[in-house]
Order: sequence, then structure tokens, then C-alpha cells
Amino acid sequence: MAYSVPAMVLLSFQLKGIGAYAPLIYAFALVPLLELLFKPNPRNLDLQSEEMLKDDPWYDFLLRLMVAVQIIILALFLFDLKSNHYDVATLIGRVSSMGIMCGVIGINVGHELGHRRLKFDQFLAKILLSTSLYVHFFTEHNYGHHKNVATPEDPATARYGESLYRFWLRSIIFSYISAWKIQAQLLKSRKAPFWSIKNDLLLWQLFQVLALAFIGFFFTWKILIAFCAAALFGMLLLETVNYIEHYGLSRKKLSALRYEKAEAEHSWNSDHIVGRLLLFELSRHSDHHANPHRKYQILKHHEESPQLPTGYPGMMLLSAIPPLWFKVMNSKLIFRS
Repeated sequence: MAYSVPAMVLLSFQLKGIGAYAPLIYAFALVPLLELLFKPNPRNLDLQSEEMLKDDPWYDFLLRLMVAVQIIILALFLFDLKSNHYDVATLIGRVSSMGIMCGVIGINVGHELGHRRLKFDQFLAKILLSTSLYVHFFTEHNYGHHKNVATPEDPATARYGESLYRFWLRSIIFSYISAWKIQAQLLKSRKAPFWSIKNDLLLWQLFQVLALAFIGFFFTWKILIAFCAAALFGMLLLETVNYIEHYGLSRKKLSALRYEKAEAEHSWNSDHIVGRLLLFELSRHSDHHANPHRKYQILKHHEESPQLPTGYPGMMLLSAIPPLWFKVMNSKLIFRS
């Protein structure tokens, strides 16, 4: 079902006007409606099924194939804009469709691959993240967010009473700064200079710059702007997901330098099945933070984790209206405390 997203994007590339917005309508109208109709499913796999699925290569294949899908659709997007002239409404539809690919596939699938232990999968993760101009996410998320989640030190944890729009600004800026600080610490621990092939973040930032220069030179600066707009759309989708995943949750401080361990209770969870399938089980986020290397197909429901009232697409819509978001979510936080 995760492949229905690129399928809708490919469909939108064949249409004009309202049809160009097919992925947006699918993701933020049809899917939230379905999640209101279907009850969440908290069932976990039994141990035997979990062992069977854990190393089933089919699930890895589905994930890795998305890298090729993302690159192909990005190429189609660029060549389509180079070959055709569209009215403003259709152009915005094309950009938003590519933006959904950048967020749902580029960053979300990149996130899953980035947690794999194989260097090959981590390389694929960085390729995907680069298509969304968000390659620093790999460094900050793996070495920063998972360490500091649900604490004031984490820029990707939304504070109680913080609106989505304020969070966007804070998270985007300080996550980028955090990534460079982490990279500096890694270089220091490896006794490597800044200008070094061991500076992974620098190398991939240069790769992104070269990719942008290529798009601007080969496809024109107008298409470069369209791609950057799509990448920004994808970034904001990712940061909106970050917002709803940890809003208002915090870990207890045990000493001046130490917090309690990050557990399932420090992430909002959603067992709504449609969103789970579309996003490679991303919405079972509580278990992901309790067990960062657990593969998506065997993520679990935890009774102690706080539950979102609906799936991620619906919660993303709710977060866009701060008064309604605060009314729904703050009451849940007060109840938990």
C-alpha cells in the first residue's frame, strides 16, 4: 500500500488542474476519512510470526526499491517541467505532488534505511535524503534526536503549548546546527580534520550543492526553484510529523547531566492501519524509539505509550489549526499527568 503514494503522484503527472493535486487529495482527504471509519489495530505479531518476518528479504526489497522509484519520479518531474509549460494551478499541483514524494519517500524511507546497520542501506538513506535536500537529518536524527528526544536539548521535540509554525522554524534551524555540532564531535573522537573524507556531513552537503547546480544548469533556474519548493514541502511534511510524534512529552531529569531512558511512553503512537501501511509503520513510533533498530515490519504496540486520536494524516491536518490542536492534545497531556 505504501506504493499507492508514488502511483498517485505518477497519475497526477498525467493530469492538469485539480487532477494535478491527486496525491494531496488522497493523502489529506481520503486517507483521514478512511482512518475515521476503521478502528485502530493494536494487535502485535506473535513470536513465531515476528521471527519469520524479521529477516524476510521481501520487506527489505520493498524499502530499497523505493530509492529507484524516488529517483525515477524526480527525473520525470524535472523533464516534464522542462518539456511543458503549465498554468500556475497545475504547476503548484506538480510541485506539491513531488513534495509529497520528498517527504513520504525521500525522508520517511530514508529515515527507515538510516537506522539499518548495513552501510549499503545507510548509503541509500543518504541518497534519498539528498533528493529532499535534508541529508543532515541522518546525522542529527541518529546521533541527536534519539539521544535527546523528549528533552529541552532536542530541537525535534515540540514543547507543550508550542504551535506547529513556531516549531517548524525552531526545529529546521536548530536541527541543522545540531547536525554540524554532532559531526564536529564525531570528527574529534576520530581525530580527523574538518576538511576530510571522514567528514560525512560535509561530503553530502557538497553533493547536494552539486546536484542543485546541475539542475539549475541543465534544467534552468526556474525548474531549480520548483524543485527547491518541492523539497521544502517535503521538509515541512517531515517536521509536521516530528511535531505530532513527541508534542508535550518529556523525560524526567535524574541529574544535571542525565535523563531517564527514552521509552515507549515518550512518543505518541498511532495504530490506525491505513496510515501505518502508507508510511512503512512510522506511526508505531513509540516502539521505534524504545527499539531504534527494530525493522518496520515488526514494530509493536505498547500499552503504556500515549495514543493519538487518529492517524498521522489526520493529525497533521489538526496540527495546522493550533487552537483545535491545543484543545485536543493538551487535554490528553493533562489527563496523562
